[in-house]
Order: sequence, then structure tokens, then C-alpha cells
Amino acid sequence: MKTKTILLATFAAVAVAALPVVAAQTGMFPQRAGAKPPLPKPVPAGDVFTREQIGHALAPPTPGAGRTVAPAAAAPQDDGQWTMPAKNYAATRYTSLNEITPANAKNLQEVFSFSLGVNKGQEAAPIVVDNTMYVVSAFPNHVYALDLTKEGAPLKWSYNPKPVPAAAGVACCDVVNRGGAYADGKFVFNTLDGATIALDAKTGKEVWRTQLGDINKGESVTMAPLIAGGKVLVGNSGGEFGVHGWLTALDLGSGKIAWRAYHTGPDDQALIGKDFHPFYAMDRGKDLGVKSWPAGAWQIGGGTMWGWIAYDPATQTIFYGTANPGPWNQLQRPGDNKWTAGLFARDVNTGQAKWFYQMNPHDEHDYDGINEQLLLDMPFGGKMREVLLHPDRNGYVYVVDRETGQVLSADPYGPVNSSKGVNLKTGRLIVNPAKETHLGQVVHDICPTASGAKDWNPSSFSPRTGLVYIPHENLCMDWMNLEVNYISGTPYVGAEVKMKPGPGGHRGELTAWDPVLRKPAWTIREDLPVWSGTVSTGGDLVFYGTMDGWFKAVDARTGKLVWKQKLESGIIGQPISYKGPDSHQYVAVLSGVGGWSGAIVSGPLDPRDGSSALGFVNTMTDLPNRTTAGGTLHVFALPH
Repeated sequence: MKTKTILLATFAAVAVAALPVVAAQTGMFPQRAGAKPPLPKPVPAGDVFTREQIGHALAPPTPGAGRTVAPAAAAPQDDGQWTMPAKNYAATRYTSLNEITPANAKNLQEVFSFSLGVNKGQEAAPIVVDNTMYVVSAFPNHVYALDLTKEGAPLKWSYNPKPVPAAAGVACCDVVNRGGAYADGKFVFNTLDGATIALDAKTGKEVWRTQLGDINKGESVTMAPLIAGGKVLVGNSGGEFGVHGWLTALDLGSGKIAWRAYHTGPDDQALIGKDFHPFYAMDRGKDLGVKSWPAGAWQIGGGTMWGWIAYDPATQTIFYGTANPGPWNQLQRPGDNKWTAGLFARDVNTGQAKWFYQMNPHDEHDYDGINEQLLLDMPFGGKMREVLLHPDRNGYVYVVDRETGQVLSADPYGPVNSSKGVNLKTGRLIVNPAKETHLGQVVHDICPTASGAKDWNPSSFSPRTGLVYIPHENLCMDWMNLEVNYISGTPYVGAEVKMKPGPGGHRGELTAWDPVLRKPAWTIREDLPVWSGTVSTGGDLVFYGTMDGWFKAVDARTGKLVWKQKLESGIIGQPISYKGPDSHQYVAVLSGVGGWSGAIVSGPLDPRDGSSALGFVNTMTDLPNRTTAGGTLHVFALPH
């Protein structure tokens, strides 16, 4: 498939360098005209590395060795439901439903909507089971169950968990929630104040409630749980408050804690024992979660887990990433800071670690490792390999052997100059000395930015095209380290960051990534960061949303825009597609701008303070002129 870039029709092809900054951005992006203050100057294209310069693989592409698919045990045959945010354990976010196609998508119509009653960032995926749709709102985390068998999908029941109001004060980046999951008659979700709750899916009655986090320490929970192997898997947030990061497994039936694995500290706390066999020497050794830190620093070192977990039922193994070390000021924590900013493979039954790979040893740019893992079986080196694909915040798409943790390839999918590639012999990221951070000194134009080439918003994979659809950012930043002291329950950051557009001036992209050929098939440039997830379909469509409220469908093979609908607020949620009780295909998404990227609107925050929202406001000063806060479920279908 030929690689191409699609510049949306609202943009004019004007060379940035030929015009003064404000005039150039106004010309290319007319909707920025009212931004006060104006957006900062984009980073020049020549300041980042090309994919050819820093991408590496252990072997050249061998597409003839087989066809890329998700493993059947982790991605069983589609029944039209959507029981977990990632659709299946392989995290493909793909439905085989094919009623809606590029040819007829122009006829899509909204069939019903539902107000969530909360005008904050809405990042959840709707869940559909037995003709009922379940939705979790942002804080205070209301749960709604809608009856899909009746006209307008009326409310069956609702549940108010009544979380502690003070929880909103320790949320790093808006009071978001990324959804719930269904299994064995229970709908399970988390609350911002650190509780996990199981409800009877038919009645909404509480079955059990387990308190996991302590907001007095700065802990919160924003992730969606994964239910696997009879366990409910939940991690904490709060890396910017100096918490001790963990992943906890609860028994689905009782809610009792089965095991907890910490991501810093001694091996017995990290559940590292005789079965732990990391591939690279840098990750081997006794108690590295202590020894790779200054004395005692691991206890307030972050390494939380607020993103995505994949699961391979064939090996009873979960795969997930850990978040950044704290504080952001790397000078206060010399060492590799194990086990932060890396990938763990663990036994789902015991929590015991099988392997670990650290993408960002001694992270100094807030490159959490919590993004999604897609489980794929794909051709590599002339044979089929069982891999996971992980688009990291540091800007690289990693293809990793699922059994061993060996990196097979690592290629940039966004602007990168903070590193010069990944050494595939040692596994170590090659840090660019020119972009290392310093105390009291601003380092300019670091790419990608702190929120990464992409943040939590998940990709999808279509077995029909073999492509991974990555929603991501095109942002860079200026960074200055500051001394910071730890006080329990208060921000523990130690850096001043100001974000800015990356090369080209646009701030977001949707990239169709070919994991076998290690390059994009096509790319769509968006003016705003793409902060929604994607869903791909058997009708060869990809759906995603923009932060100014456009819900879009594009041809999965070409990237051609085939349909769009403007919603009442920006979109940062996870679209899904399901089969209704009438056997027709539906597409659902939440609108409601916010999150880290949209906090300037949902806060609202003062656009004159560019360091606000950990520096995101600096590059989003036009957003308040383009959308307002909201919180609504929207569902679309073809006329029938």
C-alpha cells in the first residue's frame, strides 16, 4: 500500500517558514485566529529525526511469511457485543460488523443521545451486553444502564457511587474515567477516589465495593478495569503526587484482593521471583526497584498504572506498562528507576512477573509506559512471531516478542528528537544529550512532548487491512527542571513545561501504521491533538473524534474522509460499534472535551498561563473558541 499524507481540506498548503509565525498559523489554521495569546511557533521539521535515521529492526520486513492477525484465544469470534473497552483481550478494538461501509457511511444518522449530567472530560467506552448499554461518566462517576430494545434507549437504572469530593483535588489531569467492564453478570468500574465497585448488571445493585487507593496520599483511579482469569485488574494514578505505584488483582466474585504488585521497591513487593526472566541485562538483578534509586526515593517514585492491560488466555499472561518515575525533575533521582516506564508480563493468577522491559530507563520527559498493547501474530524475520505492539509516549512503535520481552523493532511514528533510536542489542533507548533536562535552564523544542507522541487514547487493528490505526499528537515542548520537596498528598512534579506544535504546525494525526513494513500506509493531519481512541470495522471504516467535536469515519484502506458529524462538545472518548437487538450495526461515542489536553475548557483554565495543566494550555489557547464543555452519549446508524 502506497504511503501518503492527507491534509484536510480546511488547511491550505502554505510553507510555515515563508511567513511570520502568527500570520502563517492563521493562514494554515484559520480557526486559530481568535486565540489569545496566539499559539507558539512550531518546531522546524529539520529539528527532528526521520524514521529512516532512528528506526531499527532485527530483520528486514518479510510480508510474504504470513498474514497479521490477532491470536484467536485473545480475540474470539465477534458476537456483536462490546464487553470491555478494548473489545477483546488482544485489544484490537475491531468489530467484524460490516453493514456500514465507505459507500454508505454518508447516510449515518444519530438515532439517540443521552446526557451524562457531567460537563467534564469524557474518556469512557460504552459497554454493550445483552441489549443493554452501560456508560460511566467522569467524576462523580455516575453509571447509567440504557435499554437498547426500546425506542430512544430509555434508562433502566442508574447508580451514584458518591465518591469523596476531595478526590477531584488530587486528579492530575481532569477528573476523567475510562470506563467499566462486564463479566459473569457484573458491571465493574472504578471511582476517582480509589474504589472498585461491582454492580449487578441487571438491577444496578451493589454486589461489592473495595477501597484500593488513598486520596490523602494523592492516589486516584481513572483507568478502566480489565477482567481476566476471574480477576479484576486495577492500577492507581498519582505519579505527579509521589505515590507508590501498583497493580492490584481482585477476585471477581468477592472483591477481595488476590494480589498486589508494586512498581518500585524490593522484589517481594514487586512480585519478582524465580519465574522472572527479563530479556535484557539492564533489567536483571536483585532488588533493582530499590538499588536503581537514591536511598528511599523509590517509596515516593510513582510508577503507577492507569492505562491498558492486554491478556493472553493461552499463556495466562497479562501485559501492561508502568508510568513515569517521580518527580519529573530527573536530577533528584539518579539511576534507572526500576520498574517505571516499562512493560511487565505477569501471571494473571499469582501476579508473579515473567519479564520486564524498560522503554525509558531514568525517564526525564514524562514518558509513561501505560499506553495500549495490541496482541498480534505477525510475520517477522521470515516466520510468524507472537508479538505485542506498543506505541509508546517516547514516540516509538515497539514490536516485542510476547514470550521473551525481546524488542524486534522500534520505529518512530511521530516527531522525535529526545532520543536517537533504540539499541536492539541492549534494549536501551539512545538518549539525545542535546535534549537532556537541566536545573533552572530551559531546554527548547524537545519532541515528543510530555504527553507523548501519543497518550492513553487507544489504537485499533483491522485484520482485513493488517494496519494499526494510531490516534496521536504532533507536539513538542520546552522544559526546565525545578527543585521540589515531597509533601504527602500534594503535587510533586519539579518541572515547568510549555508545549508547542510539532513540525508542520498541526497538533494531531491519525496514522495507519503497517507493523510488518514498519511505516505508515497513510496519515491524516488534524489541527488539534487527536485525543480520542479509534475503532475499526469489518466494513473497512475507522471512526475517531476531534477535540472541537467532529466525529469522523474514514476509509480504512485509504484514509479518505467519508462522513463526519459535529457534536455539541469536543471528543476525547473511545468509539465502539455493536449489533443492536434489530441486528443492525450501530456506532457510539461520548462527547465532552477535557482531560489533560482539554483542561483549558473543562477546568476552565486561564489561557494566559502557558504552564497551566502541566504546560498543555500553552498550545491550546484556541480551544475555548472552538468548543464548550459537555457530556453526552451519541449513537449512530444507517436509516432502516
